[in-house]
Amino acid sequence: MQFEGFTKNDFDTFNIEGLDERMKAIQERIQPKFQSIGQALTDELSVNLGNEMFLHIAKHARRSVNAPKDTWLAIAANKRGYKQHPHFQIGLFDDHVFIWLAFIYELPNKTEIAKTFLNNLDKIEKRVPSDFVVSLDHMKKDAISMKEIDLKASLERFRDVKKAEFLIGRHVAANDPILTDGNAFVKLAKETFETLIPLYKLAYK
Repeated sequence: MQFEGFTKNDFDTFNIEGLDERMKAIQERIQPKFQSIGQALTDELSVNLGNEMFLHIAKHARRSVNAPKDTWLAIAANKRGYKQHPHFQIGLFDDHVFIWLAFIYELPNKTEIAKTFLNNLDKIEKRVPSDFVVSLDHMKKDAISMKEIDLKASLERFRDVKKAEFLIGRHVAANDPILTDGNAFVKLAKETFETLIPLYKLAYK
């Protein structure tokens, strides 16, 4: 399937009541699009990183009561899973799409990664555009722009607090016209990941 963009219907998925009903809509409306976008981006990242990357699409398998408020795809260097590894993500809440390089709390070596980032703070600040955003919790919608965030304090929290996370990338509002143009969105995602690849590599040093 050719990815032709996200629609209002995709975002409306998160207004559907009931776990089973919402999951059915996620599987039918959104996951085929993730498969299409994900394959293109996985191939691109594999080439750019010189390392085979693997696509994972969130199954929300642990949920038994509450319907998911967002859904996502992840691309990681591990075939079996992504949560314990630095990974690239694209996903939807009801009001925006996120494009992340994600370091979440399951990372076994997040303290070391945080220290590496703190030692390269200047490089990161120079590398990452001011319109990029940072999230400190992947469960929450809100994010802080690079021009407003105290990056040092955020990375220190990521280092010191067990459940702290660090996600960096872009938010695209649900009503942004770029989302209705499949090619333009994939291009934006590729450019975002290319900007963040040096941070990904830094995390593996």
